[in-house]
Amino acid sequence: MSIHYAPQIRIPATYLRGGTSKGVFFRLEDLPAPAQQPGPARDALLLRVLGSPDPYGKQIDGMGNASSSTSKAVILSRSTQPGHDVDYLFGQVSIDQPLVDWSGNCGNLSAAVGPCAIHMGLIDAARIPLDGHLTVRIWQANIGKTIVAHVPIAHGQVQETGDFELDGVTFAAAEVALEFINPSEAGEDGGAMFPTGNVVDTLEVPGVGTFAATLINAGIPTLFLSATDLGYTGTELQSAINGDAAALARFETIRAHGALRMGLIQDVSEATTRQHTPKIAFVAPPASYTASSGKAIEAKDIDLLVRALSMGQLHHAMMGTAAVAIGTAAAIPGTLVNLAAGGGARSSVRFGHPSGTLRVGAEARQNDAGDWQVTKALMSRSARILMEGWVRVPVNIFKPN
Repeated sequence: MSIHYAPQIRIPATYLRGGTSKGVFFRLEDLPAPAQQPGPARDALLLRVLGSPDPYGKQIDGMGNASSSTSKAVILSRSTQPGHDVDYLFGQVSIDQPLVDWSGNCGNLSAAVGPCAIHMGLIDAARIPLDGHLTVRIWQANIGKTIVAHVPIAHGQVQETGDFELDGVTFAAAEVALEFINPSEAGEDGGAMFPTGNVVDTLEVPGVGTFAATLINAGIPTLFLSATDLGYTGTELQSAINGDAAALARFETIRAHGALRMGLIQDVSEATTRQHTPKIAFVAPPASYTASSGKAIEAKDIDLLVRALSMGQLHHAMMGTAAVAIGTAAAIPGTLVNLAAGGGARSSVRFGHPSGTLRVGAEARQNDAGDWQVTKALMSRSARILMEGWVRVPVNIFKPN
């Protein structure tokens, strides 16, 4: 007796690098009908496209590359929001769990949204200049925020090549300047810039310890700790932490209690299904070290050191949204980030991360009540199309087991 197996379907997709991340980008209208709405069908599709969940942790049977930086999916559509060009929805796809986390943005892939929207025909052709820059206003649908991308254009097409160098990315490319508008105001995710009302809190973590912490909601909810309180120097590379199961478990416990303190979850057990947010990072004053590429980073060339974890692992560089949080926190006197950078008011910082350095700026001011407000955070990334065409998945992924 012959056995008939389900055929594969093909779905138009574009594979892009944005900043130090990679992701599979879709137009909403190109998705199969069951996946055009949020829910289990959409999650099942993205999990299968990326090759998750994979108990081997390699994503061999999908487009993922076995790291949080490369297990990502983006859905784009013409914007439904006044004054915006494109709606951008980001899904962080777990590698080993059947989970897609929709709770936050990806700042790195934000750099690829404008170029990809142009490539996909989501921007009116009449708006695209022959040469220069096209300003693309992006509605970040996960968190209800505006991002403004300045996309370089040459001969009526997105300019992807150039001499802009970004630590963590091997080859130079064209610069895409990004503005994250009002990153600390409550969006669809809710919450004030400092959920507890303090720039530094005392965070008690049962069974682990008590830590000074800056809990901030800017770019993405982030929990900042002092490297010395954790027994680190701030110069660590991935191998120093990602091979230490006890250290990773400790970070996850601290992160869960930070999420609870920030009001993002109601019970610490909920953190297991909210892996993308909040981020956890630790900071230290400037020190010289050797980056993962072998490049020497001198203390005199940076304002502070930052190491951050994403999806339970130390990040190889820095998440773009966490960079927004760093820039915002650095601009506000008294935060752990600001103190590590030397204190005082500042409009930008250059920080050292495992792959090198990154500069991020923030425009901060105090209102009449003395509260700090950040109107925008600024940084530059680059983006490039790596492949375009179709992804294929078995059609039976939409059927109940």
